[in-house]
This record gives sequence, C-alpha cells and structure tokens, in this order.
Amino acid sequence: MTNAALQRFTNIRRDEVMPTLVAGLFFFCVLTALMVVRPAREALGMQRGIEAIRWLFMGTVVVTLLVNPLFGMLVSRFRRMAFVSATYLFFAFGLLCFYALLVLAPASVGPQTGQVFYVWFSVFNLFATMLFWAVMADRFTLEQSKRLFGAIAVGGTLGAIFGPWLASLLAKPFGTPSLLLVAASFLVLALAAAWWLNRLHTDRNETAADAPGRLPAAAEHPVIGGSAWEGFQAVFRSPYLLAICGYVLILAVMTTLIYFTRLQMVAALGTDLDMRTATFARIDMITQVATLVLQALVTGHLMKRLGVAVTLALLPITTALGFIGLAVVGSLAALIAFEAAFRAVQRGIMRPSRETLFTTVSRADRYKAKAFIDTFVYRAGDVVGAQTEGLLGRLGMGLAALAAFAVPLAVIWMALGLWLGHAQRERPPSAQQPQGVSP
Repeated sequence: MTNAALQRFTNIRRDEVMPTLVAGLFFFCVLTALMVVRPAREALGMQRGIEAIRWLFMGTVVVTLLVNPLFGMLVSRFRRMAFVSATYLFFAFGLLCFYALLVLAPASVGPQTGQVFYVWFSVFNLFATMLFWAVMADRFTLEQSKRLFGAIAVGGTLGAIFGPWLASLLAKPFGTPSLLLVAASFLVLALAAAWWLNRLHTDRNETAADAPGRLPAAAEHPVIGGSAWEGFQAVFRSPYLLAICGYVLILAVMTTLIYFTRLQMVAALGTDLDMRTATFARIDMITQVATLVLQALVTGHLMKRLGVAVTLALLPITTALGFIGLAVVGSLAALIAFEAAFRAVQRGIMRPSRETLFTTVSRADRYKAKAFIDTFVYRAGDVVGAQTEGLLGRLGMGLAALAAFAVPLAVIWMALGLWLGHAQRERPPSAQQPQGVSP
C-alpha cells in the first residue's frame, strides 16, 4: 500500500526513491548556494543605476561566450565527475576570493567591485544550474525524467527558500561577507551529493550489467571527447537543438522584461539599500512557495498525462496573460503576482519539462550544446530583453507598449514549445541512448 501510494502521489517507484532524494539534495545545495547571495547581487548591481545593469548584461554575455570553450575542453578531456568537480570547485574558489577581498581589503571595495561580482555571479548562476540538469539528463531516462524531474526540482525550490532565510539570519550578526563562505560550503556539499548520486548509479549498473543496451559498470561514463567548440557546432547542425535555442532565447527575453520592470518599480520606492534588498527577498520568497506547491503536487502528473508539449506551452500562455494584466493594472502588487505566477510555472513546470528534451540527445550534446544554450544563448536573450525594455522606456512608452511587444512573442514561444514536444516524441530510438553509453 505504501508503494502504491508513493507512486500515485509522486510517480516515484520504490527503486527510484534513493536516487531521487540524493538528486534533490544535490539541487538543494546548489540553489542554497546561489540564493544565499542573490539578494545582495541585485542590490549591488543597482548602485550605479538601472542603465548600468543593461551594460552589465552585455559584459555577462561576453564572459559566458569566453567560458564556454573552456568548459567544452573540460568535457572533452575528462570523465563526468572530473569536470563536474572542477566546475563547482572553481566557483567555490571564486566565492572565497571575493570573501578575502571584502574582509582583507574593504577599502578597495566599491561600485566597480559590485559590478564585477554581478557579472561573475550571473555566469556562476547559469553554469551551476546548467551542469546540475545536464547530470540529471545523463542520469535518468526520458521516461524517468517525465516522472521524476518535478520531484527532484522540489529540492532546488527548498534550497531557494532556505537560502534567503539563511541570509536574513546570518547577515546582521556575521556580516554580508560571511554569506560567501556559506555559499562556498554549500557548493562543496552539492559536489558531495553529486558523487553520492554517481555511486548509486554505479551500484545499480553492477547488479544489472547484463541489461540490454547497457555497458558494464567499469565502462560507464567514458571520456566524451570531441572539440571544445563542438556544442556550438552541434546547435547549428540540429533543427531540434536550434528550436531549443529559440525557446530559451525567448524565455530569457521575457524574464528580462519582467526583471527590469521589477527594478523600475522597486527603484521608485526609494534608494535605501536595505529596503531594496528586503523587497527583492520578499518577492523571491513568495515566488518560491508558489513554485514548491506546483513541483510537489502537479508537475510529474502534468508531464505524464498531458505530455511535454503542453507543459512547455503553459509558460508562454501565463506570460501573455500576465503582461496583459500588468498593462491594465500597472501596480507593484500586480507585478509581484505576475512574477510569482511566472516563476512558479517556469521553475515548477516548464524547467523540468525543458530538461527532458536533453534526455534524447547524445552525451556530448547534453553537456556541450546544453552549456552553450543555457549560458550564452540565455544571456544573449537577456541583452535583447534589456535593450528592448530600455528602448521602449526612452521612447516614453509604458506597460501597454511592453505588453504589445511581449504578447505576440509569447505566441511564437508557445508554438516552439508545442513543436519541441512533438519533435521529442518523433526522435528516432538511436538518439535516445541509455545513460553511460558513448554516442
């Protein structure tokens, strides 16, 4: 009865419970590390005004382009856990460097340091979450991903709630620099969870080495090989990956339009740094609670019963309705409601659905092409959204003009989501390689 109830409410089978829990713990640690310092990043980025943030987005997209071939080189030359470890330890080391600067040389810290941290955190944020989901796409099959990714994402949402709470608890008695140490510690814990998940994977293979289509445990996760720029090339050779690019690009544009609208409204409340930080944290908290409900109770059932195409289309529909409502009401309360709904559907439904798309591509594309899409393409969308919002503002156009731009774009976005869901179903079995089998 217990097992039947577990499957009914969570879609998790008994033998999948431990891998799902460990994957959730992995994501919990990653999101805690990110969210414990995110409110400070937002406040620091606004020190030189909103216009400066538009240029910080330009800097971020350049840095992500430069980092991609370095990550591709790691993926090409090392086994999975080696490049996963190198990536997370690199970002943990960066946090320690910023901590040392804040503690040992506080006089040198100013608006420029805040801008550097803003760019660095923006790159760190995308690579940390991209790599987590790439490991998940490599670890679970397409059928499992539809059932389990929503439950696994709950761990991330709990981390996104726990991070801001922990920041509010520690910031005053220990100071803002201490939060960087906390974030670095959680990255190390995330890496430990990744190794644990990898060990569970190996144990399972050792008991099922003769399963059809599987390699013996010793042959699992070979070095992927290829070139550092292979991900970039793969995107433009594959209509499927190119469509994912388009979907992610529009997602980033929409997210940025909402982001800058929020910055404008919060900036109008006053210039006090603590007030702004508290407002951003409050919005994040409302968003995460709504996301948690969707992930825990809805996502797995939606993907299983309605399919990936429909779940990918839900966010564009939510976005179109949200911009229309914002244009009509135009208040901060309306924006908070819109952003909470947008983020909840994005993280609770769309993100797990989108990550299932990468379960049907080769291992090289799960890491290299995914890194290019989830970092450079996403940040390029940020730039497009930031410049579009700035142009509309300079022309003296308000929320109605923003909605007039966003709603038709949401229709295109929805069409892409429906096409991707259909294309995933039609992909040949050869593209759906079992985990650990080299393409």
